[in-house]
Amino acid sequence: MRLDKLLSDRGFGTRKDIKKLIQKQGAYINGTLTKDPGTHVTKSDQVVFDGKDILCDKFQYFLFHKPAGCVCANEDGAHDTIFKYVPNPRSQFFSVGRLDLDTEGLLLITNDGALAHHLLSPRHHVNKTYFARLDHAITEDDIHAFSEGIDIGDEDLTLPAQLVRANEAGDEIYLTIQEGRFHQVKRMFLARDNEVLYLRRDSMGPFALDDSIPIGTYRALTAEEIQMIMKNQE
Repeated sequence: MRLDKLLSDRGFGTRKDIKKLIQKQGAYINGTLTKDPGTHVTKSDQVVFDGKDILCDKFQYFLFHKPAGCVCANEDGAHDTIFKYVPNPRSQFFSVGRLDLDTEGLLLITNDGALAHHLLSPRHHVNKTYFARLDHAITEDDIHAFSEGIDIGDEDLTLPAQLVRANEAGDEIYLTIQEGRFHQVKRMFLARDNEVLYLRRDSMGPFALDDSIPIGTYRALTAEEIQMIMKNQE
């Protein structure tokens, strides 16, 4: 694979922009500086670009800060999809879990199906934390009910969840769950006669929103982050 294609596939920009960057600042392949965008790299090569280790593997991983108004699909006839914001979309790429049209927050986008299964399976107890603004304040009874599991009309109660206040008024909260049922967060609050007015996913497993991912943008995972994922799957 060409160096400029590798970096484009990893989300560092368009091929045109990356060619200019490589020619200007170069990249290191196995410790040797190159400024040739056409340099061939293989899976076994160690590539460092812009101070970051780049894995030359077939799997790719992006953290995306989803805005409201787009859906988690490759194609949709009525709404923009998340792939409006992530360059070089391919049909084999997908989001790990889904966020509703009006929900913002963290999404992992990848072509690694095994990783997706690991992060989404309730038996692996992967925490997903959401921030929400509610129609009215939660109560101590709500906190206890969430910790026991909520009846949202499915065959089983939801798994125990951690509900905490995010402000003194109690109408802003953080909720940590380990499942991803259809509209789960909204349904849990509706079951307690409350309504979610705004919803954002702040973290999933070891990954969290931060200042490096403004809303509507994304970044490629570093080699260290990917290695951490693989270790957690063992």
